[in-house]
Amino acid sequence: MEKMARVTTALGGNTITGRTMFCHLDAPANAISVCRDAAQVVVAGRNIFKIYAIEEEQFVEKLNLRVGRKPSLNFSCADVVWHQMDENLLATAATNGVVVTWNLGKPSRNKQDQLFTEHKRTVNKVCFHPTEVYMLLSGSQDGYMKCFDLRKKDSVSTFSGQSESVRDVQFSIRDYFTFAATFENGNVQLWDIRRPDRYERMFTAHNGPVFCCDWHPEDRGWLATGGRDKMVKVWDMNTNRAKEIYCVQTIASVARVKWRPECKHHIATCSMMVDHNIYVWDVRRPFIPSAMFEEHKDVTTGIVWRHLHDPYFLLSGSKDSTLYQHIFKDASQPIDRANPEGLCYSLYGDLAFAAKESLISSDSNRKPYIGDRRHPIFFKRKLDPTEQFEYISSSSALSVFETDVESGSMDWFVRTAKQYVLAGRPLAELCDHNAAVAKELDRNQVAQTWTMLRIIYSSPGTVSSANLNHSMGKGSASLPLMNSFNLKDIQSGMGSESRLDRSKGESRPENILMDSSSTLINNDENEETEGSDVPADYLLGDVEGDEDELYMMDHENPHAEEQEYILPQEAFPLRHEIVDNPSALDHLQDKADSPHVSGNEAETVSLTPVESFSLISISHSLYENRLPPDFFSPIVRDMLLFYAEQGDVQMTVSVLIVLGDRIRKEIDEQTQEHWYTSYIDLLQRFQLWNISNEVIKLSTCRAINCLNQASTTLHINCTNCKRPMSNKGWICDRCRQCASMCAVCHHVVKGLFVWCQGCSHGGHLQHIMKWLESSSHCPAGCGHLCEYT
Repeated sequence: MEKMARVTTALGGNTITGRTMFCHLDAPANAISVCRDAAQVVVAGRNIFKIYAIEEEQFVEKLNLRVGRKPSLNFSCADVVWHQMDENLLATAATNGVVVTWNLGKPSRNKQDQLFTEHKRTVNKVCFHPTEVYMLLSGSQDGYMKCFDLRKKDSVSTFSGQSESVRDVQFSIRDYFTFAATFENGNVQLWDIRRPDRYERMFTAHNGPVFCCDWHPEDRGWLATGGRDKMVKVWDMNTNRAKEIYCVQTIASVARVKWRPECKHHIATCSMMVDHNIYVWDVRRPFIPSAMFEEHKDVTTGIVWRHLHDPYFLLSGSKDSTLYQHIFKDASQPIDRANPEGLCYSLYGDLAFAAKESLISSDSNRKPYIGDRRHPIFFKRKLDPTEQFEYISSSSALSVFETDVESGSMDWFVRTAKQYVLAGRPLAELCDHNAAVAKELDRNQVAQTWTMLRIIYSSPGTVSSANLNHSMGKGSASLPLMNSFNLKDIQSGMGSESRLDRSKGESRPENILMDSSSTLINNDENEETEGSDVPADYLLGDVEGDEDELYMMDHENPHAEEQEYILPQEAFPLRHEIVDNPSALDHLQDKADSPHVSGNEAETVSLTPVESFSLISISHSLYENRLPPDFFSPIVRDMLLFYAEQGDVQMTVSVLIVLGDRIRKEIDEQTQEHWYTSYIDLLQRFQLWNISNEVIKLSTCRAINCLNQASTTLHINCTNCKRPMSNKGWICDRCRQCASMCAVCHHVVKGLFVWCQGCSHGGHLQHIMKWLESSSHCPAGCGHLCEYT
């Protein structure tokens, strides 16, 4: 897909003409560089090292620098740079740690000139001095930077960054002696080539590795950096401390940054992974790119503007084995596809709405928001006539609707997170405690849920009636038990039928089978009395156990006019008729003669012969037939999904942790990970760091468990000699000094040690905090401006 737009640029005596075009390469490219007159481009990679002529209609291969039957690793290039003062001079960074220079003026096929083998690991970047012909700088994975004089065989200076890896080095365009270096620990250092013993300035630029940097071609003090944190930052180096003046948030790690010529605020970027496009940003409007090139099908590895004074031609190489020339007029404009309206909620419920001012002002019938408790706040940004933004057609208006502070309070979330107990106790205690916390905060549904979870998953003996009645509420009646019948109402006699009075008000203490001290059921694990509120399964069956456990019968005051009670057939099948059992009656008679039987009891059991009778009893223990917890797993899963849909991930994650393996298998791993991530994000927004870390530790999801195990390695330098410390102890191997000396009290720190990432000095936490309250300079006297955050 080639676009036919053609651009002609006049640069002094030269004229650059071209269109959007590409050519296929033999292998993926790692880096590209263009010569001074913008007529040729060199492409370097692991298996390619060629020079192409940039003609008006196409790329034409001019020279293949990989010569020989078995090319060595010196041809495997991680970076390439073309000298802007000498059109015949090239330098490459090899993956085997060798820095190679190439002289295109040699008459032989092999153009290799010099080899520098001082680096021990892969060289990531090489850079020529912009005005000095023979000065070359390199940065390596071994943490060192070396300055070479091409007239000598060895390096003339070595700079130690005291870090793992140097990712980029760039000479300042305006300052002859200064160069910048970026590192994997997030730091950026500024060095003077005349002083290789110590950097001039260091600051932390990114949260993670800094992959690239670029000095502004016009403004002497502007330095752009890009890192793995997906940000491009512009720093003003003219002040005493590096000041961040612009920040662009991208969608992927930033691999390359290049300022656009003749456009002070424009910068081009490409990504190291995921995103294949090339973006040109206006740093004053960092939220959407001003231009985008979408031609590459794989990761873009190198970008360069074709000429130092031409803002319309951009060259790029990619892992898709293509070399492109992009014309700025052919770039797509993301602003054309962007939604002109925006809607967003703040953490505390405030609603912001942004739209073009023309849309808002044209709607004369627009009514104010009904739920607004205050007048909306309007912000309008008028056009600046000095800014040349072609894609801006109108000013914008932002409306903010603020919610009531009381209604939007999230105190309940914070208090719940702090008071919940998720581990370290039996399940029943965890559920009881969390239910009490929820009830105290008037979250009755959540409290009821915790109580039900206890009933389902706890062992039967641990459920108390007090807790159940407390969770049900005082106004609810206790659960009825089958044994709470009026025993006087069960009539039995010769040829008589059992009668049951179902009235509610005739129960008297003397008519109840047993008092609070008597036992209905003998169970090794659990003893429940008549008044227990525990729900159970009740069975009707044959008489079992001793006669003491049977319902007693009384013939006094028979109710002849009472309607006969018939057992409903739909509840259970009718009993067969029980035949006479003289032995049982004899046993009752013997019991009546016993001296241990009271007079009332003897009177009760002195029965005339009964032809037949039917008794009600509980044939099994109260909990023997309860349903297994697995039976409720689908219900618990639906409950978790319900809370998640309501947005209460706190309840969802808390139940997941408390129940553990009991419910984990019911919910897929991806859903669990989403819940955990959402809850951890909320905890961190409220700065509940310890609770967040505890949730990560207790997580049942493997993807979450590793969150607090990343970036746990600390690279420590000796405060005396500034060399990296070994992992053997706190004594430096080089200067034999203790590294953990407090810069304030000058004693060894044996507890919590805090140090400055800029100068490596530190000490006791309390001492450093007290020092920085009155002074911003390092207490060790190194002159560094330290800051405790």
